[in-house]
Amino acid sequence: MPLYNRRPEPGLTSANSPALPPAALPLSELLARVRQTLSERFADSYWVVAEIADLTLPRFDGAHCYLTLTDQHTTGRGAQLKAQARATIWSQRFQQLSVVFEEQTGLTLRTGLKVMLRVQVKFHEQFGLSLDVLALDPTYTVGDLARLRLETLRKLEAQDLLERQKRLTLPIGVQRVAVISSPTAAGWQDFVQQLQEAPYDFSITLFPALMQGDDAPASIRAALDAIRGRRHEYDAVVIIRGGGSKTDLLAFDDYGLAAAVGAFPLPVLTGIGHERDEAVLDLTAHTALKTPTAVAAFLIERLARLEAALEGYGLRIRELAQARVQVENGRLSRLLRHAHLAAHGQLQDQREALHQRIRQAAATPRAQLRQQEHQLIRRRHQLQRAARAAVRHHEQGLRRRGRLLARHFRRLHRRRCEQLLSQRYALQLAATRLLHRAELRLAQLNTQPAPGTIRLLTPKGQAFTGPLRAGQQVLLRLPDAVVPARIGGQLPLLLS
Repeated sequence: MPLYNRRPEPGLTSANSPALPPAALPLSELLARVRQTLSERFADSYWVVAEIADLTLPRFDGAHCYLTLTDQHTTGRGAQLKAQARATIWSQRFQQLSVVFEEQTGLTLRTGLKVMLRVQVKFHEQFGLSLDVLALDPTYTVGDLARLRLETLRKLEAQDLLERQKRLTLPIGVQRVAVISSPTAAGWQDFVQQLQEAPYDFSITLFPALMQGDDAPASIRAALDAIRGRRHEYDAVVIIRGGGSKTDLLAFDDYGLAAAVGAFPLPVLTGIGHERDEAVLDLTAHTALKTPTAVAAFLIERLARLEAALEGYGLRIRELAQARVQVENGRLSRLLRHAHLAAHGQLQDQREALHQRIRQAAATPRAQLRQQEHQLIRRRHQLQRAARAAVRHHEQGLRRRGRLLARHFRRLHRRRCEQLLSQRYALQLAATRLLHRAELRLAQLNTQPAPGTIRLLTPKGQAFTGPLRAGQQVLLRLPDAVVPARIGGQLPLLLS
């Protein structure tokens, strides 16, 4: 019994003879009929919305752009439906569409981007069904990105993650900084150079992370998790990268990354290198600055303000102390003048009384006169002693106040010295650790390689360390020979 229904061809059957199968079609003819049917049925072009699942950009002038478009959605019953088709943007049309698309959106075509395209259905006997892209609608892509950004901001605001960082207190003098950046980025180098040129000491710890691409948000979150366990060692966290296109900065609009920054327990400063729009990460951070050098200048300026404030306090204390000394000197001078005038007045009174008594009692015996003179001299000495005692009392008060001021200054000076010693000890400890690591690395480099291993040497025969560059001359030490070679392939590599 045949596996398909056969219809008898007209004129080849009779009432007594069985039906014969039709003549078989060549595959090329069948596919040609399919192509003709599709070209007649789908003669027009159509606007479609799809996501770019795979993309092959032109590698040279005259090459074409090949895409794989997908569309995945959920039906009313919860089933996942996915459609997929190959598409082509021919070279001349790609040069026109890509330029217009990038100018209006700030983006380049990339995997994962949702786009609206005007396509025409094509079928080829050898390559099957494909779509020819005739036009791109940039406004749809811009609207989709804006919608995703708005949804992210609403979710962050609902969880109070847009303002939580701004409620944290940023220390005036930030010197212990945890930096999240790519170690090869120019922004990281500019940031370090700016801080090294400043007159202040900074303790900088780099936590390497990817700063662009689809894996960048997860890499930055991993660096934040590493800092969280050591957050008592730092005053703030800095996330920096150099400038880039709008596509390169899409990673900083990721909801998970923005939420992690908004909920972080330390103040987070950003210098992502954008010049126009703010990334969502900037909105959740404590302080958002334009560039890595702007972040460095911000930290240096805060320390300069702190130093100026401390110098102002010192000058103010000195002025107050000098004013107090002048006031006390004036008071002592007045007391001395008052005591001198009082003693002189009492002496004058006693002299006048004496002269009056002499005049009244001219015949008083000499003994009584000497007694009065002794009494007068005694009172004069008493007045002088009283004056000197008063002067000594005020001098002691001034000395006591001077000692209090000196003790206060010494305490402030000792506290400052202790802070400087603590910072010096921290720097010495860090230098000792780095020296120890360098000694360990040198000890590892000095160990002889195991038999049969291949060593990479400089042209002078020394062990090679540091980054490799394409075209660099090296020596390969084999077990029984030394072979010169030139570096090629994918770089950079780092030997340790």
